[in-house]
Amino acid sequence: MIASMISRQRWSQVCAFAVLVLLLGACSGSSVGDVDSVFLTAAGSWDRNRDNVVTCEEWKAYAGELFDEADANRDGIVDTAEYGKIVSTDRMFQTVGFGHYDANGDGKLTRAEFVDKPNRAFVLLDKNKECRLTGSQVAGARARTEKTFEHKKSESGDPRDAQKGPGGSI
Repeated sequence: MIASMISRQRWSQVCAFAVLVLLLGACSGSSVGDVDSVFLTAAGSWDRNRDNVVTCEEWKAYAGELFDEADANRDGIVDTAEYGKIVSTDRMFQTVGFGHYDANGDGKLTRAEFVDKPNRAFVLLDKNKECRLTGSQVAGARARTEKTFEHKKSESGDPRDAQKGPGGSI
Protein backbone atom coordinates (compact mmCIF):
# COMPACT_ATOMS: atom_id res chain seq x y z
CA MET A 1 0.00 0.00 0.00
CA ILE A 2 2.80 2.47 0.85
CA ALA A 3 4.57 1.52 -2.40
CA SER A 4 1.46 2.28 -4.46
CA MET A 5 1.02 5.66 -2.69
CA ILE A 6 4.63 6.58 -3.47
CA SER A 7 4.31 5.54 -7.08
CA ARG A 8 1.03 7.52 -7.44
CA GLN A 9 2.67 10.54 -5.88
CA ARG A 10 5.69 10.16 -8.15
CA TRP A 11 3.42 9.72 -11.18
CA SER A 12 1.57 12.94 -10.25
CA GLN A 13 4.88 14.80 -10.02
CA VAL A 14 6.01 13.47 -13.40
CA CYS A 15 2.69 14.48 -15.00
CA ALA A 16 2.81 17.95 -13.46
CA PHE A 17 6.37 18.42 -14.70
CA ALA A 18 5.42 17.26 -18.21
CA VAL A 19 2.51 19.73 -18.35
CA LEU A 20 4.83 22.52 -17.18
CA VAL A 21 7.39 21.69 -19.89
CA LEU A 22 4.67 21.66 -22.56
CA LEU A 23 3.28 25.01 -21.42
CA LEU A 24 6.71 26.64 -21.33
CA GLY A 25 7.51 25.26 -24.77
CA ALA A 26 4.31 26.62 -26.22
CA CYS A 27 4.86 30.04 -24.68
CA SER A 28 8.47 30.37 -25.79
CA GLY A 29 7.69 29.31 -29.35
CA SER A 30 4.93 31.82 -29.81
CA SER A 31 6.62 34.78 -28.14
CA VAL A 32 9.36 35.24 -30.74
CA GLY A 33 8.29 36.38 -34.19
CA ASP A 34 10.16 35.74 -37.42
CA VAL A 35 11.99 39.10 -37.40
CA ASP A 36 13.13 38.61 -33.80
CA SER A 37 14.18 35.03 -34.56
CA VAL A 38 16.32 36.18 -37.47
CA PHE A 39 18.11 38.75 -35.33
CA LEU A 40 18.65 36.22 -32.53
CA THR A 41 20.01 33.60 -34.91
CA ALA A 42 22.42 35.99 -36.62
CA ALA A 43 23.70 37.81 -33.51
CA GLY A 44 26.88 35.78 -33.09
CA SER A 45 28.13 36.75 -36.54
CA TRP A 46 28.46 40.41 -35.52
CA ASP A 47 31.29 39.71 -33.04
CA ARG A 48 33.90 41.63 -35.03
CA ASN A 49 36.83 41.20 -32.64
CA ARG A 50 35.96 37.57 -31.80
CA ASP A 51 36.00 38.14 -28.03
CA ASN A 52 32.74 36.18 -27.53
CA VAL A 53 30.84 39.39 -26.75
CA VAL A 54 28.73 41.26 -29.30
CA THR A 55 28.38 44.98 -28.61
CA CYS A 56 26.09 47.63 -30.07
CA GLU A 57 29.19 49.24 -31.60
CA GLU A 58 30.00 46.00 -33.43
CA TRP A 59 26.44 45.76 -34.74
CA LYS A 60 26.49 49.40 -35.88
CA ALA A 61 29.85 48.91 -37.61
CA TYR A 62 28.41 45.91 -39.48
CA ALA A 63 25.20 47.75 -40.38
CA GLY A 64 27.20 50.80 -41.48
CA GLU A 65 29.35 48.71 -43.81
CA LEU A 66 26.24 47.14 -45.34
CA PHE A 67 24.66 50.56 -45.82
CA ASP A 68 27.79 52.06 -47.41
CA GLU A 69 28.17 49.13 -49.82
CA ALA A 70 24.50 49.34 -50.83
CA ASP A 71 24.47 53.11 -51.37
CA ALA A 72 25.61 52.80 -54.99
CA ASN A 73 25.27 56.48 -55.93
CA ARG A 74 26.74 57.70 -52.63
CA ASP A 75 23.85 60.05 -51.88
CA GLY A 76 23.50 58.91 -48.25
CA ILE A 77 20.17 57.23 -49.04
CA VAL A 78 19.34 53.56 -49.68
CA ASP A 79 16.22 53.04 -51.75
CA THR A 80 14.37 49.77 -52.25
CA ALA A 81 16.52 48.82 -55.26
CA GLU A 82 19.73 49.44 -53.29
CA TYR A 83 18.30 47.52 -50.33
CA GLY A 84 18.45 44.47 -52.59
CA LYS A 85 22.26 44.66 -52.29
CA ILE A 86 21.94 44.44 -48.50
CA VAL A 87 19.66 41.41 -48.87
CA SER A 88 22.09 39.72 -51.26
CA THR A 89 24.93 40.28 -48.77
CA ASP A 90 23.00 39.09 -45.71
CA ARG A 91 19.80 37.08 -46.14
CA MET A 92 18.66 38.13 -42.66
CA PHE A 93 17.46 41.37 -44.25
CA GLN A 94 15.13 39.50 -46.57
CA THR A 95 13.03 38.52 -43.54
CA VAL A 96 13.53 41.82 -41.74
CA GLY A 97 12.47 43.84 -44.78
CA PHE A 98 12.88 47.41 -45.93
CA GLY A 99 9.83 48.67 -44.02
CA HIS A 100 11.35 47.66 -40.68
CA TYR A 101 13.96 50.39 -41.11
CA ASP A 102 11.95 53.01 -43.03
CA ALA A 103 10.80 54.85 -39.90
CA ASN A 104 9.04 57.71 -41.69
CA GLY A 105 7.65 55.58 -44.54
CA ASP A 106 9.13 57.75 -47.30
CA GLY A 107 10.49 54.80 -49.31
CA LYS A 108 14.14 55.55 -48.60
CA LEU A 109 16.53 54.82 -45.77
CA THR A 110 18.93 57.30 -44.28
CA ARG A 111 22.08 55.98 -42.64
CA ALA A 112 20.62 56.93 -39.24
CA GLU A 113 17.38 55.01 -39.90
CA PHE A 114 19.33 51.89 -40.81
CA VAL A 115 22.33 51.96 -38.46
CA ASP A 116 20.75 53.52 -35.37
CA LYS A 117 17.54 51.45 -35.35
CA PRO A 118 17.60 49.40 -32.12
CA ASN A 119 18.68 45.87 -32.92
CA ARG A 120 16.04 43.35 -31.81
CA ALA A 121 18.64 40.93 -30.42
CA PHE A 122 19.79 43.56 -27.93
CA VAL A 123 16.21 44.55 -27.08
CA LEU A 124 15.35 40.91 -26.31
CA LEU A 125 18.54 39.69 -24.63
CA ASP A 126 20.35 42.67 -23.07
CA LYS A 127 18.27 42.86 -19.90
CA ASN A 128 20.91 44.97 -18.10
CA LYS A 129 20.91 47.55 -20.93
CA GLU A 130 24.72 47.36 -21.24
CA CYS A 131 24.71 47.06 -25.03
CA ARG A 132 26.53 43.72 -24.72
CA LEU A 133 25.51 40.18 -25.59
CA THR A 134 27.65 37.38 -24.25
CA GLY A 135 28.36 34.22 -26.20
CA SER A 136 26.19 32.21 -23.82
CA GLN A 137 23.23 34.60 -24.28
CA VAL A 138 23.56 34.38 -28.06
CA ALA A 139 24.00 30.58 -28.05
CA GLY A 140 20.99 30.07 -25.79
CA ALA A 141 18.79 32.31 -27.94
CA ARG A 142 20.00 30.61 -31.11
CA ALA A 143 19.20 27.16 -29.70
CA ARG A 144 15.67 28.21 -28.70
CA THR A 145 15.11 29.91 -32.06
CA GLU A 146 16.34 26.97 -34.12
CA LYS A 147 14.08 24.65 -32.14
CA THR A 148 11.11 26.95 -32.89
CA PHE A 149 11.90 27.05 -36.62
CA GLU A 150 12.17 23.24 -36.80
CA HIS A 151 8.44 23.05 -36.09
CA LYS A 152 7.38 25.68 -38.63
CA LYS A 153 6.35 24.58 -42.10
CA SER A 154 7.94 26.50 -44.96
CA GLU A 155 5.40 28.54 -46.90
CA SER A 156 6.20 29.87 -50.36
CA GLY A 157 3.06 31.94 -50.79
CA ASP A 158 2.24 30.03 -53.98
CA PRO A 159 -1.46 29.06 -53.89
CA ARG A 160 -0.60 25.84 -55.70
CA ASP A 161 1.31 24.71 -52.59
CA ALA A 162 -1.97 24.58 -50.64
CA GLN A 163 -3.32 22.14 -53.26
CA LYS A 164 -0.36 19.79 -53.00
CA GLY A 165 -0.78 16.62 -51.05
CA PRO A 166 1.87 14.67 -49.15
CA GLY A 167 5.03 14.27 -51.19
CA GLY A 168 4.42 17.51 -53.08
CA SER A 169 2.07 16.20 -55.79
CA ILE A 170 -1.12 17.97 -56.80
